[in-house]
Amino acid sequence: MSELHDVDRRVAVLEQIARDTATALADIRAELRLMRTEFHGDLQQMRAQQHTDFLWLLRFMIGGFVGVFALLAHGLHWF
Repeated sequence: MSELHDVDRRVAVLEQIARDTATALADIRAELRLMRTEFHGDLQQMRAQQHTDFLWLLRFMIGGFVGVFALLAHGLHWF
């Protein structure tokens, strides 16, 4: 009879492990969803910052080219 009791105790332990594992998996899934949402938000913010930086750099380059061409035209007495 003690062997049967021992099997019941082992089965109870295994059932508890299965419940704990299911709970842990649910928690992991929830954390992954949260991390994915945060990642997408950060990615959108980074894209917006890159767009702003690109426009600033483009304006700076165009202004520099216009300035160099104006200096060249003035040096060659084009105006």
